[in-house]
Amino acid sequence: MFTGLIRHLGTLESRASRAGGARLRIAAPPDLLERAEAGASIAVNGACLTSVASDGRAWEADLSEETLAKTTLGRLPLGTAVHLEPALRVGDPLDGHLVAGHVDAVGQLVSRPADEGLWRFALPPELAPMTAPKGSVAVDGISLTVVDCGTDWFTVALIPETVKRTALHALRPGDPVNLEADPIGRYVARALALRGAEGRLTDFAQRGWRD
Repeated sequence: MFTGLIRHLGTLESRASRAGGARLRIAAPPDLLERAEAGASIAVNGACLTSVASDGRAWEADLSEETLAKTTLGRLPLGTAVHLEPALRVGDPLDGHLVAGHVDAVGQLVSRPADEGLWRFALPPELAPMTAPKGSVAVDGISLTVVDCGTDWFTVALIPETVKRTALHALRPGDPVNLEADPIGRYVARALALRGAEGRLTDFAQRGWRD
């Protein structure tokens, strides 16, 4: 599990094709590398990866074909800054929200303000039932609060400090991002679907709760 609070930035150094997927090498600061022993879980732009090797300046992880297909990690240019978060330890502060590191879909930045204001992202319609105003969403691993949403979009408010301390400052409209829905929303949507409430779920995604 993770919290969605990004305290480390790394750099994608290489991506080598391997049977069944690829291996990434990511340069990282020393305090992150201390947590990158073989077998450790580290979220990279919101995707939980397992460290298979590390040295004094970088660590490596193997990606399956599924991860390459369902996240942005297979298409990021080399040299791109990435968000890194080691797995949550018992007793660590939970200042964001519970993030599993399982990317649900790839979305896209639609627009961003010139200074402070709302950032708008596009999301696949199937994620709409799991996205609600004042609910949580992870964008490239960052825990954010939804301000408003529709059937294929949502907005979040970002303060300058968050933008400055993450790779969001380099994000431009049209750029893809990894999205993970709030775990609570995921299970509520699943429960309603199994009870045959798909119509009500779609109505909620389109218009919110109504009396």
